[in-house]
Amino acid sequence: MPMATSWSYVQGDTYKPVRTLVHLLVDIVAKGGNYLLNLGPGPDGEWDPVAYERLKGIGAWMKVNGEAIYGTRPVAPNKDGKVCLTRKPDGTVYGIYLSDAGETAPPAKMWLSHMQPAAGATVTMVGVPGTLRWQAVGNGVLIDIPDSIRRNPPSEHAWALRISKTG
Repeated sequence: MPMATSWSYVQGDTYKPVRTLVHLLVDIVAKGGNYLLNLGPGPDGEWDPVAYERLKGIGAWMKVNGEAIYGTRPVAPNKDGKVCLTRKPDGTVYGIYLSDAGETAPPAKMWLSHMQPAAGATVTMVGVPGTLRWQAVGNGVLIDIPDSIRRNPPSEHAWALRISKTG
């Protein structure tokens, strides 16, 4: 997929926002795909300065949340509302909440309707020390996100929950 509107260089092209690029990455990985992001160099062989800004933004998000992407596999149903799901070979599950436009903090509660942590499991937010409170509800789980995290989220655009084991 091109980062802008064309596979080749177009002077003054419009580049996708970092939020869109991060959401595409998460959604593709959650479905078991690979994300090939194209950048067309200009006539001088350099990328547009906007491309560097976008790469820096993706890199900042990956620095915090990369564990929910690298070495993971899809988990059915792949997406639960605004939460994409991935799994490590050791059974750790990640629920990556995709923010809406203008949404700068995770919600106070995250609901996963299709999975539940196993008894004794821990739920944490990637990039934040400490565990989160959760409660089983039917076949799903309701996870509380404290105000301290909401006021100072570990990243922008999407937030990953780590569930140590599921039932």
